Amino acid sequence: MSDVLSELGPVFLGSRLKRLGERMQAGAARIIEGSGLPMQPGQMPLLVALDRQPMSIGQLVQAVGISQPGVTRSIGQLIELGLVQSEPGAGDQRQKTVSLTSAGKAAMARAKMFVWPRIEQAVDDLCATGKGAFLEQIARLEAALAAAPLDVRAPHDTRATLRIREFSDELAHHFHDINTEWIDAMFQMEDADREVLNNPRARIVDGGGTILFVEAEGLGIVGTCALQKTGASSFELIKMGVRESARGLKAGEYLLAAMIERASALGADPLYLLTNARCEAAIHLYEKLGFQHDAEIMQRYGLRYARCNVAMRHHTTSAGEAAV
Repeated sequence: MSDVLSELGPVFLGSRLKRLGERMQAGAARIIEGSGLPMQPGQMPLLVALDRQPMSIGQLVQAVGISQPGVTRSIGQLIELGLVQSEPGAGDQRQKTVSLTSAGKAAMARAKMFVWPRIEQAVDDLCATGKGAFLEQIARLEAALAAAPLDVRAPHDTRATLRIREFSDELAHHFHDINTEWIDAMFQMEDADREVLNNPRARIVDGGGTILFVEAEGLGIVGTCALQKTGASSFELIKMGVRESARGLKAGEYLLAAMIERASALGADPLYLLTNARCEAAIHLYEKLGFQHDAEIMQRYGLRYARCNVAMRHHTTSAGEAAV
């Protein structure tokens, strides 16, 4: 079986580090148990902090960097084990002060003598000569995340993760599958659809048209669109679709903008499209990027498809998410 977390690299770094921590803590738990101590590895940082001085829950949260619910839950477990105690604070009766019991102090002394040296030796062996550099890198990551969390560092413009791919025979199946997805979901496949989807090179590319794809990082090909040459200079925007898995990435807008630019380079006049009023989101996108409803286009080209009841022409020519 492949290792999904390692294959996807930085996207799942947090999950990979969590997995690494769980594996290391599992080994530490066996060392602790073998030393006759009742605590768990995740509770040890709290015991270390309390071994230095009594603290409130809030101070413990700051000392170990764990959420307050997590600290409160662990302290409750340690109280049940008889290792810590909670008493009203001297200055504020409402604020509890947590401290080690005599059993807790004895457990910490035993841990320092029999547990810590074994774990440190095991980590030294695991990291070989790179332990210092590894710990420094972790410290840098922790400081960087404290200054700016991951969600703040993530790009707000998702289009930075998108890129345009040119047509190739290896990508032809995406053109078929993506368009089949939305056509079957919204309409009924027509013979004209099948002819184009099954023969994209012969019906579009070899005839002077273009097929483009949009690729999203981590998702692969998520959208496609074609320009079909229908006259000496006329081009029809056809078969534009984006997979459901990529909705929200603005992949359709990114792809449509690239296709309009390509149509301009080809001297498209007119550049038009035929669609259906049910494709409201797509029509809104077409309007946003410069297409206008056009009765002449409907009269000249609109009879090709039974489902066509909307015709649009790009306003920059002189004469989305789904287009027929």
